[in-house]
Amino acid sequence: MNRKKYTYLNVLIDFLSAAIAWTLFYVYRKYNIDYFKTYVEPKVIFDSQYWLSIFIVPCFWLLMYYLSGHYNDVLRRSRINELYQILFASILGTILLFFNLLLDDYVANYRYYYKSVSTLFLFHFSITALGRFILSTHINNKIHSREWGFPTLIVGSNQRAVDILKEINKLRKSIGFDIKGFVHIEGSNGFSDELKKMIPHLGEFHSIQKIIKDYQIEEIIIAIETNEHDKLNEIINDLYYLDVHIHLVPDTYDLLTGQVKLDAVESLPLINLEIVPMKPWQWAMKRFFDIVLSLFVLITFSWLYIILAILVKLTSKGPIIFQQERVGKNGKRFMIYKFRTMYTDAEKNGPALSSDNDPRITPFGKFLRKTRLDELPQFINVLKGDMSVVGPRPEREYYIQQIIQKAPHYKLLHKIKPGITSWGQVKYGYASNIDQMIERMKYDILYLKNMSVLLDIKILIHTILVIIQGKGK
Repeated sequence: MNRKKYTYLNVLIDFLSAAIAWTLFYVYRKYNIDYFKTYVEPKVIFDSQYWLSIFIVPCFWLLMYYLSGHYNDVLRRSRINELYQILFASILGTILLFFNLLLDDYVANYRYYYKSVSTLFLFHFSITALGRFILSTHINNKIHSREWGFPTLIVGSNQRAVDILKEINKLRKSIGFDIKGFVHIEGSNGFSDELKKMIPHLGEFHSIQKIIKDYQIEEIIIAIETNEHDKLNEIINDLYYLDVHIHLVPDTYDLLTGQVKLDAVESLPLINLEIVPMKPWQWAMKRFFDIVLSLFVLITFSWLYIILAILVKLTSKGPIIFQQERVGKNGKRFMIYKFRTMYTDAEKNGPALSSDNDPRITPFGKFLRKTRLDELPQFINVLKGDMSVVGPRPEREYYIQQIIQKAPHYKLLHKIKPGITSWGQVKYGYASNIDQMIERMKYDILYLKNMSVLLDIKILIHTILVIIQGKGK
């Protein structure tokens, strides 16, 4: 089950489908539109204009699909949802092509415009949908026949875990859960001998990070007993920190009251615990926006980078760029880049947060912090994929452990990439102690619950105002 292979195969099918559809449309246009310009049969169909467009137009469609999130996790797609995605992208793409390439066509009357648009849409949608349907059917057959599956771990060790496992095993078609084993909640009810006979016991919950890494777990099913629900928040907080899909076996009470939104798959009801509201196309748009904006800033303001680098070097001894390890998405460590704003021996006595009138900050560093210009090198972090332009500010492990002791739900912020700027940074600014970091976190949790591309733009506008007014804290 090679994800990259099938992602590339999707891209290839889309490219070929778009090329075939455009070729058929080009022939149609030569005989049904261009003909009425001279009333002479075309001598050359595939002219130089065609050979140029046969590469550009399919690339345009690939960009459309990328921005729609079509290439995110291609092995988990629903064929019906995929059909809707193709339909929406085909309508939008056809309209864009019409206004950019076809509107200047000479036509006898406007009905030929409608014919052009509808013909291009029908060619493209039908051929692309057919290619995708064949590939998706192949993937689904592999999953339904249990030839492929996503490594899955059950959190829970008693009757509810036994029941859900039996439900999964008796399904006529597999839904993709390849059960590797179970873990039990330490200090709880122990574990069922019946369950241990059915699947391996992989350990206790406190070892779940190592278990997920060792068994490459992608799916987790929480199947704990009612009397273990006091541990549920702790379990979910710990799992949200990890790059896994989380499902919860609901209580009968949950089902009857309708307090939860269920993903009913075949006869298996599970609650899909997704904290981030963004859809795949929005994630793709956010990443596209990150790349375009980062390249724009790095190229357009390269002169500013040079000036700031010279001033940092002239105003204090030490390196121009400050590097420090931070914790990013899913707990991944990375080196963050900033223009240095402190003297080189700032942490000779150990880690310490900055504060107002901090003597460790250089005079020019104060200006950089007020205007947030010290963050400019982080656009390199964005291009590398470690950060986003907008997202919760990344912290050091040293402070994260202290924050988690007081606010365990801080781990939720590691579900997304950290950012150069954030709602918390705009509303609160730099934090001088752990309590202030927790206070700022409230804004970042609010951002997490309401993420959207439009909200990112709003936060960027506020950030620009902070930079212009020099109100950075």
